[in-house]
Amino acid sequence: MADKILKQLKIKVWRQKNAKSKGRFETYTIENISTGSSFLEMMDILNNDLIEKGIDPIAFDHDCREGICGTCSLYINGRPHGPDTEVTTCQLHMRKFKDGETIIIEPWRARAFPVIKDLVVDRSAFEKILQAGGFVSVNTGGVPDANAIPVSREDAEESMDAAACIGCGACVAACKNSSAMLFVSAKVSHLAKLPQGKVEADTRAMSMVAKMDELGFGGCTNTRACEAECPKSISIMNIARLNREYLKARLSR
Repeated sequence: MADKILKQLKIKVWRQKNAKSKGRFETYTIENISTGSSFLEMMDILNNDLIEKGIDPIAFDHDCREGICGTCSLYINGRPHGPDTEVTTCQLHMRKFKDGETIIIEPWRARAFPVIKDLVVDRSAFEKILQAGGFVSVNTGGVPDANAIPVSREDAEESMDAAACIGCGACVAACKNSSAMLFVSAKVSHLAKLPQGKVEADTRAMSMVAKMDELGFGGCTNTRACEAECPKSISIMNIARLNREYLKARLSR
């Protein structure tokens, strides 16, 4: 199908100078955008127009632009990563929008993700949660044989499915409570299903949940919005596993 041209779009975007300043929405007009362009390419074109007019360009996060790093965290028309399923913002194309449409772009809205500037938020809270327990302890030395520690196919596949989480924060942005349970459960699950993850099994879930609470993320109320908006289709079944791991750790103490 041949690409079409969107003759005019209105971009209503959140502008905020820094974390301490008061933010506001500003509306810009952009013209002649190909439906074959990615959403971030459209943002690049808009920023070029703003620079030519002497306006400060819109700050937004991006890196690989291949849907594997989770950096491109934008809240578009009321949905994390925009009006498509199982994609990150960099994989979203302008064919999902109509000529003359107004596109509303916001940063992730969560207390644990403070705004740095415009659409850029500080997601280092996720890193702190991983530092609290999202790791395994191993002895350094020679590389063991690949088949030295047998893992069943079912466990390996469930672990890899959970490990597909890219930590973009869409689950937090979609949740009415700004809960990080899907992220935490994915990180706990992919280690809990492997023998290598058993060393810290009795402390991992408790440590990561405690850090999540400390950083200001909300609780889970099972609305499943996180699962629906996750670009990597992480299942809420992982939350059930996290709860089991947490209870086992509490009982063992």
